[in-house]
Formats: sequence, structure tokens, C-alpha cells
Amino acid sequence: MTKTRTKAWDAADYLDRPEDIAAYLEAALEEGDPRLVAAALGDVARSRGMTRLADEAGLGRESLYKALSRNGNPEFATVMRVVRALGVRLRAVPAKHPRPNSRRSRPIPGAAPRVAG
Repeated sequence: MTKTRTKAWDAADYLDRPEDIAAYLEAALEEGDPRLVAAALGDVARSRGMTRLADEAGLGRESLYKALSRNGNPEFATVMRVVRALGVRLRAVPAKHPRPNSRRSRPIPGAAPRVAG
């Protein structure tokens, strides 16, 4: 029987176009896991060249590797510097499902009014 040879899959090998990078980061942000977002930023940074990106972001290469690893915990300022150096923007859009216990929730148009009971 022949053995199948496998190669570790690395997202950084497939993040060449700005559209791919934006979609990849968007998917990570949708998950809502800060470690996943940091790791996704790390993948994008590696695809662009970590040394170059570290220089553009004004950060040390080693500290950038550590901060953007799956176990990293970068400060928000670091995330913003990396995002800016990558040439992408983070956007805020309304969530698909508003929080039900929100203090400032507004009535939904066409919905029956709430009755205190």
C-alpha cells in the first residue's frame, strides 16, 4: 500500500488578493473569538511578510509574531496598527439579531407592544 503524503495547510499561502484578505478577516470577526481574530491577522501578516509589516506598523517582529499567534493576546492598539499597516478597515454594522435584554431596545415596527405584567 502506498502512503499518502500530506502537507500542512497554511492560510497565508492563499491570501494574495485584498478581497481574499478582507473576506478572511471578516469571517474571523464574525466568529467573535478574539484569539481567532489575532491568529487570522497573523496569517495575513505572514502572507504580506512579517518583517515588512512590523516595520510599517512600528512594532518589533518578534513581538508581532507573539501577539498575533493563536495564543497571543494583542492590545487593541496593536491590532489597530496592524490593520492600518495591512491597508484594511474594520467596520461596525448592526448585528443580525439585537440583544433581547437591551435597555435601550426600541419596539420592532409592526410588532405587538409589550405589556407589563
